[in-house]
Amino acid sequence: MAAPILFERRGAAGIIILNRPEALNAVTFDMVGALSRQLTEWESDTGVTRVIITAAGDRAFSAGGDLRALFDLGRGKQYQAALTYWRTEYALNTLIKRYRKPYVALIDGIVMGGGAGISIHGSHRVAGDRFVFGMPEVGIGFFPDVGATWFLPRLPGELGLYLALTGERLGAADGTASGIATHRVASPRFPDLIEALCANVSVDALLGAFAELPGEGPLIARRTTIDRLFVGDSVEGILAALDAQAAGEGADADFARAAAAAIRSKSPTSLKITLAQLRRGRSLDFAECMRTEFRIVSRLLNEHDLYEGIRSVIIDKDQAPRWQPSSLAGVSDVERYFAPQPDELALP
Repeated sequence: MAAPILFERRGAAGIIILNRPEALNAVTFDMVGALSRQLTEWESDTGVTRVIITAAGDRAFSAGGDLRALFDLGRGKQYQAALTYWRTEYALNTLIKRYRKPYVALIDGIVMGGGAGISIHGSHRVAGDRFVFGMPEVGIGFFPDVGATWFLPRLPGELGLYLALTGERLGAADGTASGIATHRVASPRFPDLIEALCANVSVDALLGAFAELPGEGPLIARRTTIDRLFVGDSVEGILAALDAQAAGEGADADFARAAAAAIRSKSPTSLKITLAQLRRGRSLDFAECMRTEFRIVSRLLNEHDLYEGIRSVIIDKDQAPRWQPSSLAGVSDVERYFAPQPDELALP
C-alpha cells in the first residue's frame, strides 16, 4: 500500500504530499507524527529553504482528521489515547505557525478541520480553482479547533463567527479576499508553480508572478449584513437578529433565513462553546488559543454530542443527530469548558 504521506527533496524545496485521496486525505495520527518529524528535520537543514505541501487527487487537499478512529477511541473510553492525538496535532499546528522557513500550502480542493490546521498556519496559502474552505465542526458536536480560536476571529468583521456557527464554505474568491488564502493561482499552473518554487528564488516574488486577482465571492459581498447580524455575544441574540431580518423580503432576508436554519441544526452545546471560544480568541496569543482548545476537547471527549454527531454524519450517515441537550436553553455552565486543568497542553 502507498504511504499516506510522502516526502521529497527537490532542489531547494522540501515537498510534502498528502496521499490518501480515497479518504479525502484525512489526517491520521501517524501522518501527524511523520509530518512533525520531517518538518523538524528540514527546519535545521540549510539545503532546504522552503517547504511545499500539496495533496494527491482532485477532490480534497484534506477534509479533516480521522473522525472514525477518534470515534472508536472515545466509544472504547480510551480518552488518553484520543487526547494524545490532539496533543500531537496541536503541537504540529504550533510548529507550522512558528516555522522559520516559508511554508507554502497549495490548496486545490476541500480543506476543512485538521486539513486547515496543516495549511492555514503556513506563511503562504495558495487557492486553486477547486478550493473550498470550511469549519463544519459544530455539526458533529465539536468546535472549530486546530488553531481556529486564533484565525477565525481575525477574519474580516464577523465572517469567522458566521462560518463557525453555520458551517458555511468559502470558495477561492472569498477564501483569498478574506485572508484564508494569501494567493489565488489557477489549478493548471500548479505544476509549473511547484517547479519554480524548487529553485532557490524568492517565494514571495514567485507567488506574486503566478497570482491572479481573486474576483469577488458571494460572502465578501455580503460582509455588511454578516457584520450587522453576527455582532452579538449570545447565540440566542444572533438568532433573534437573523429571524427579524428573515421576516422581511429580499436577498438579505433569504440569507438570514438560511443562516438561521443552518445554526438551528447544529449541536446547541457546540454553538455556545464556539461563540465563547471565538470571542475569547480575539485577545489571546496563539499558544493560549491552542491551550484553550485542548481544555475544551478534554471535556467534550467525555460527553454525548461529539459521538452522536460523528455517528450521524460519518458512521450511519442518517443526518439526524439527537443532541443532548436539544435546545440552547438547556445548555448551562459553558465557562467550565475553558477552566484551567492540571494536565495542560505543552507546546514546542
